[in-house]
Amino acid sequence: MYAKCGSLEDACQVFKKSSQRDVVSWNAIIVGHALHGHVDDSLKLFNQMQQEGMNPDHVTFVGLLSACDNAGRVKEGWQYFNSMCHEFHLIPHVEHYACMVNLLGRAGNLDEAYDLIKDMSFEPNATLLGILLGACRRHHNVELGEQVARVLFELEPENVGNYVLMSNMYARAGRWADVAWVRNMMKDKELKKMPGCSWIVVKSRAHVFNVGDSSHPQMEHIITMLESLAGKIKQAGYVPDTKFVLHDVEEEEKEHVLCGHSERLAIAFGLINTCPATPIRIIKNLRVCGDCHTATKLISKIVDREIIIRDTNRFHHVSNGLCSCHDYW
Repeated sequence: MYAKCGSLEDACQVFKKSSQRDVVSWNAIIVGHALHGHVDDSLKLFNQMQQEGMNPDHVTFVGLLSACDNAGRVKEGWQYFNSMCHEFHLIPHVEHYACMVNLLGRAGNLDEAYDLIKDMSFEPNATLLGILLGACRRHHNVELGEQVARVLFELEPENVGNYVLMSNMYARAGRWADVAWVRNMMKDKELKKMPGCSWIVVKSRAHVFNVGDSSHPQMEHIITMLESLAGKIKQAGYVPDTKFVLHDVEEEEKEHVLCGHSERLAIAFGLINTCPATPIRIIKNLRVCGDCHTATKLISKIVDREIIIRDTNRFHHVSNGLCSCHDYW
């Protein structure tokens, strides 16, 4: 519970004080470290678990493979995947294949990820293919992405996320006619993209921000804070990465769109409404975009605050210009 809430130190304290550690508690602490990007600690805990005579189960290997995935450790990921089968005689489930496909895909080994899916003893589900499609978007492999998308559109025709990934892939390639084609399909099916949303809790009250939001009662102060931060991070070397704005608009408008991303609104609100030197904790419903990640690192250094963001992939502990993910997420 502590690890999932962003408090890994508290989770470690509870684990250390536990007099009877079963496989569930070992799994929880291994997965917790993986979630926060403490890969080496996850792997050391696995070794310690074995030394204390505890046998790993399927959940243990989800944690280990997730740890390798979060650090891009492809070789070690394969080692744990193979040892799961041959040394511990555990049959991989779809969750383990999902970790491996994500690990290989994020590392750019798209053909290897696709081969792993084709070699499985069961038919791939939409989750596995969705992970591969996301990797295709990340590495701009439109050809493979189109193959995977065709299958996904048949498997789950109402899943808007697949259409968004394909539309984004076409947008990054400057194929605006294909973007229009995908968006027309979404319109025909009455599918709407889920907007980026971030929330922050201050004084026991949750404040929610959507991308481009202007409804919050403190929005005037938030905009002033963002404008001040924008000037300071540019002086520190920030250059807006407008490739993360997937719209056919002018560069100046793209910069304006980036400043309105939900996590930036939440950060500005947190700086206004929390005490100096206290961490700012934010949850986001989507993956943090690369430009916001860069901006957040610079903001953390300028304001001397730790900023903790939980996105769909992991926790980002950002402090003094550095992130716990080491810019790999």
